[in-house]
Amino acid sequence: MIHPNIRVLTVDQHPLVQEGLAAVIDREPDMTVVASAACGREGLEAFRRLRPDVLTLDLLLPDMSGDDLAKRIMAEFPGARMVVITSARGDVHMLRALESGVRGYVLKGMPQKELVDVIRQVHAGKKVIPRQVASNIAEHMADETLTPREIQVLQLVARGNRNKEVAAHLSIADETVRMHMKHILGKLAAHDRTHAVTIAVTRGVFQLDIPTFA
Repeated sequence: MIHPNIRVLTVDQHPLVQEGLAAVIDREPDMTVVASAACGREGLEAFRRLRPDVLTLDLLLPDMSGDDLAKRIMAEFPGARMVVITSARGDVHMLRALESGVRGYVLKGMPQKELVDVIRQVHAGKKVIPRQVASNIAEHMADETLTPREIQVLQLVARGNRNKEVAAHLSIADETVRMHMKHILGKLAAHDRTHAVTIAVTRGVFQLDIPTFA
């Protein structure tokens, strides 16, 4: 009998996803889920307490981004081995995750066999980037990135603010906002403001603020 030697901690805000991951991983004779967390804070605390062999995490968490969680864990545990399991397909999402220390990237919906294979390879010290992920990153490698100020402007636009309101919020001139929007449209190859917001969210430049209700 093979005893599990790959201890996995999963971090995902959706209970059904947590249960599905546990069912898939626990079926494998060489790995087991030692705990599940629903947010970044819980994930960090569980990692400190359990020191799992592999951490799986989503990039879209309720209290922090997955890449922020990965950075915090890497700062404390430089040898941590992490695999992103996410529905986020934007190239910016992917690059941030890889830059934060993630060693494997799995898109939700991929075959279960590929998922457990990636966990095994990352546990063995390898970096695993599926072809679809690599192609998406390569497609935008030559694109000009938005500056932090341009991202601020576009986030305010995404919340329904007009140029004058954006200018007042950032304490800049209306003309400066118009200039930023011109650069944003050009960099994203967008037709208008709404299109620019859609492209930015799809690629993972920022997330839309989604209200929560008690």
